[in-house]
Amino acid sequence: MEKLTYTEAKQLDLVDYLSSLGYLPAKINRSDYWYLSPLREEKTPSFKVNQNLNVWYDHGLGKGGNLIDFGVQYFNCTPGELLQRLSGQTIPVFSFHPPFQAGNPHTAQLSPAGEKKENPERKIIVVDSRPLADKSLLEYLHKRSIPPEVASRFCREVDFLLYGKKQTVIGFANNAGGYELRSEDFKGSSSPKAVTLHAGKPSDDLAVFEGFFSFLSFQTINRNKGTPLTNCLVLNSLSFFEKSRAVMDEYRQVHLLLDRDAAGIKATLKALKWNTGKTDKYIDRSGFYKDYKDLNDWLKSKQPQIKQGQGIRRSF
Repeated sequence: MEKLTYTEAKQLDLVDYLSSLGYLPAKINRSDYWYLSPLREEKTPSFKVNQNLNVWYDHGLGKGGNLIDFGVQYFNCTPGELLQRLSGQTIPVFSFHPPFQAGNPHTAQLSPAGEKKENPERKIIVVDSRPLADKSLLEYLHKRSIPPEVASRFCREVDFLLYGKKQTVIGFANNAGGYELRSEDFKGSSSPKAVTLHAGKPSDDLAVFEGFFSFLSFQTINRNKGTPLTNCLVLNSLSFFEKSRAVMDEYRQVHLLLDRDAAGIKATLKALKWNTGKTDKYIDRSGFYKDYKDLNDWLKSKQPQIKQGQGIRRSF
């Protein structure tokens, strides 16, 4: 496919693009679409897209701009890398920014009484799952330095519908029946959203991760270890961290492997304040990957060594 130009990429419809990443508006007011920010954790929607102008603004960050500005922030990449990603993206097919129309399919529908009701096409609907086999998904796992034998233990290949279009991604199940859904071009989740607790062999220790790729990285690093830590909690969203304190408190020690961004560090510091007594219950293990965003970023940095057969010399 011919590479998109900077001008063409700016004209891609932001509402369509956010939906392709799994983000749907929490509320719509005329041409303003309000979202829970894709760039950080929050409980009240403060990320606004004006579809007439095709621009966004994150009130919590105090930043905004066009689609290029968003993509660079979201993927932590250069504009050139984003253009390459957009040019190679085949699903969904993005529309170029149209003038706003009252009949836009992304807007909420109204009942005869004038009340808003959910458009069923806006929901992610899982239609099938099976063992991982799709070549593009396996290539994506390889780019993330996750061996297929590790991913296959915890993930499924999932088909879902969004806006009536089928997509196939990697699915990581939570304990409420929903999935975290990922591919190179999609990041989202199906309802209900919840944590994933893997309780393995009896142990007094629990490892806590923010996202499932950090969890898969942990499993990759320790896959040849004789007695790895097997009790793991994957939050799937940092908003579940404090809500999971009762679960974490059931363990003698809690090893925190949260992201090294501002939100993850803040949550880690908060947990360290929960420590009482002579023995620390909550332990920050993120120093293991202190120069990286998360554990998976650290693992990807070791990919050249893995290819040369040197393996990973460190483990938890």
